[in-house]
Parts: sequence; C-alpha cells; structure tokens
Amino acid sequence: MTNAVVVGSGPNGLTAAIRLARAGVEVTVVEAETRPGGGTRSGELTVPGVLHDECAAFHPTGVASPYLAELDLARHGLRWRWPEIDLAHPLDDGRAGLLARDAAPDVAVTAASLGADADRWRRLVGPAARHFDDLAAEVLGPVLHVPRHPFTLASFGARALAPATWLARGFADEPARGLLTGIAAHAFGRLDIPLSGAAGMLLAAAAHAVGWPVAEGGSEAITRALLAELADHGGRVVTGHRVRSLAELGEHTGHAAAPDLVLLDTAPAGALEILGDRLPSRVRRSLARFRYGPAAFKVDLAVDGGVPWRNRKCRRAGTLHLGGTAAEIARVEAATARGEMPAAPFVLVGQQYLADPTRSNGSVHPVYAYAHVPHGYTGDATEAVLSQIERFAPGVRERIVAVAAKGPAALEAGNANYVGGDIGAGAATGLQVVLRPRATRTPYATGVPGVYLCSAATPPGAGVHGMAGYHAAGAALAGLARRP
Repeated sequence: MTNAVVVGSGPNGLTAAIRLARAGVEVTVVEAETRPGGGTRSGELTVPGVLHDECAAFHPTGVASPYLAELDLARHGLRWRWPEIDLAHPLDDGRAGLLARDAAPDVAVTAASLGADADRWRRLVGPAARHFDDLAAEVLGPVLHVPRHPFTLASFGARALAPATWLARGFADEPARGLLTGIAAHAFGRLDIPLSGAAGMLLAAAAHAVGWPVAEGGSEAITRALLAELADHGGRVVTGHRVRSLAELGEHTGHAAAPDLVLLDTAPAGALEILGDRLPSRVRRSLARFRYGPAAFKVDLAVDGGVPWRNRKCRRAGTLHLGGTAAEIARVEAATARGEMPAAPFVLVGQQYLADPTRSNGSVHPVYAYAHVPHGYTGDATEAVLSQIERFAPGVRERIVAVAAKGPAALEAGNANYVGGDIGAGAATGLQVVLRPRATRTPYATGVPGVYLCSAATPPGAGVHGMAGYHAAGAALAGLARRP
C-alpha cells in the first residue's frame, strides 16, 4: 500500500490526510504539540468551566467550504451555531454599523444601522452575497482553473481589486465606512493598497450569505470531527513529535523506507528546516523570501455578566471590530505594518457564548480578543486591548474575573506556523496575495519528489476551510499517478 506522512495536524493537514486516506493511502499525521488541531483548539484558559478558542474562532469559510460540506462532519458531532447579529462595529458617538445574515443584504438590522448608506451597501456587497455559493467555489478552488461562474468572479474581482480605503470612501457616513474597513482589516496589513478590499468584500458577502458561525463546544469540535473522519478511513495521528528533517519520517510509516508521499502543513520556514538542502535552489530562495505579516496579541477574558457595550445592540453581536473610524483603522494598520506599535490598535472581540452558551459557567462568560501588533512584537499589549474595549463599553473592567494574555512569541511557541505571531500565514501584500508561497503553476509542489506543502501559506490562504490541504492532496495523488 502507498503510505504518506502529513506533518502538522491543523485543519489543512487533517483534510489533506483525509483525502489521501479516502484514496486508499496509508496515512500517518505527525504533530509537534501534545494536542492536535493547530489553530483549531479550545481550552479553559481563564477559570474552570469557561471555554475559550485558542486561535480560530469564527468560521464563515468553514461553513462555506466545499470539502468540509462533502465530508458531512455533522456525523461526527460538528454543529454550527449563529449569533443574532454576526458583526458589530461600534463608534465613539454611540452608533454602530451592524451586519446580520441575509443573502439579499437588506435585513432590517443591517439597513437600519447604515441609514443613508443602506442602498450603497446593497449595491456593493449584494451581488457577491446573492451568488456566494458560486463565488466560494471559485475563490476556494484551484489557483489555475477554468471559471465555472466567470461573470460572478469578474463582478467580484472588479470591486476586490480596489483598496479598502477607496471602497469605504464611497459611503456617506461612518457606520458603513467603519464596518467595511474593519472587515477588510482581517487581512492584517495596509488598507490603502490594491487588493486590500478583497478580504472585506469576501467576508462581508459571507456574513450575509452564510453568517459568521462558531462551532458548538469550541473550535476544537472541528478538529475532533476531522480526527474522527480520518480514523474512519484508517488514518492515525502521532502527537508530541516535532519533525526537523525528512530522515525522521520513515519510523512513523511502519516501513523501513521513507514514505511515498510527504505533505507539510507548515509555514515556509518549517519547510525550509525540514527539507534543507534537498530543496532545489530556486525553490529554497523563493521560500526564504516569503514575507510574514503583522502579529496578533491575544487577550482572553472571563467576564461576569458579559461586556456592557454602550450600544446595546452590540451585546447581541458575535464579533466586534474596535478601531473607531475608517480613517483611524487605516492609519493604525499602516503603522502596524511598518513595525510601529499604535497606542490604540485595531482589536477584534468575540462573544462566541451568545451563539453557544455551553462555553459559559453560569453568569461568567468567555470574551475573546486580539490586537493587531507589529511582527515579532515583544511588548505587553494587554492594557491597550482592555482600553479599546473600555472605550466602547465603559465599566467593563469591573466585570472582569480573570485575564489570560499571549503575545507573538507565546503564540509561535504553541504553533510554529505562527512565525513572529503572524496567525494569517503570510503577509497579504503585493503579488503574495495571489502568488503564495511562490510564483509557480503548482504552488503545493516543493521541487522535492513526493513532497508537498499544504498549509495556509498556500492557496486559498488562511481560514478554517481545509481547501489548501484538499488541493495539495490532489496534487500529491496526481504526482503519484505520474510516477513510473
């Protein structure tokens, strides 16, 4: 039987392993940490009985993923849960831009919050939201393919090519401007450059079409479902073993020889370490030039009674973006990308317990937050995060029962793929937005026979959708079929 080793057990590593196992390959997944899952792990980080997501938290691309849908992970206990309002963007004057799930983006809560800009929002986001299934199939599909929905893709591309700041300037008032700019900031980078509007457009359309759900029981429920699916097809997982070279992998296959296939769910830095001089020089140079983006500084809170947001509708929102006006967000994101730590960074807040009450312990609820900070930032941003929350929710500090903070170094220590604290798997700038990890027709191939890269550093990029692993496994199977 053909055998394979997948290095790394994040969502892409597990989906790659599942596709190989379903094709009849004997698969072993080797994970450096003691718990599998990569960015989809959860735990009691503050007080007993209060469950926090350790990294990935909201899953619009997960619920939209063609491969996760094909696997029918509900059979293994995965349940998606939605909040009443998917997203809120509070402002200092007490108003807030709100976004709620509805494929036509004319649901009353969204339109009412945007006022005079509601029609403009419909015209900008509506086409992508109404045809989101077709759009998702295109953007989550292979890099090189004949589009099945060319008009949908072209319509989206015409808007997504623009800088996020340009798109925001099309609105008359701040709720819509801030709402779109805050969504675009998920890309971790400057918002005044071409293609910086792409993430905002895609995630806004996803929010209307499929929502920003959470996994019941924490994001680790996704990992448990994928592990169960892999086990159904004979795959196995080894934890607590950090792979540093190809020579180590033979011992995990049960065969004397090296595995027939190796898939690396690692950052390019990890691939460079593992493959070393086996990499062709041109590939080694390209991977060494791969650019990593700004970092996250994560703060988890246990809050008695929840966060007292000034705008009461924010108390029903699963996700909140804290950064003020669109101009303010663009300014601090540019500073962060330059390596400067802003006094009031952009902060994302999660209230997953609103959709999934199982995460709370009585009146004590988990509140998830992270700030965008410079790559490799070594300072303590805890106070900056708390100040941003207090800015829009006066009195929140009095309700905080416990705090757990992790800076970039701690995030990387727990997941080597987060190089310098970059949880987005690479800078979303320049050609690297679309040509990652290097400019080639086959972005999963490493140039080493039988070895493929399957992490979020490959297309279609970050997100718990598993499509990078799916496509990499397809490339590996096609390469295996071509061998003499």
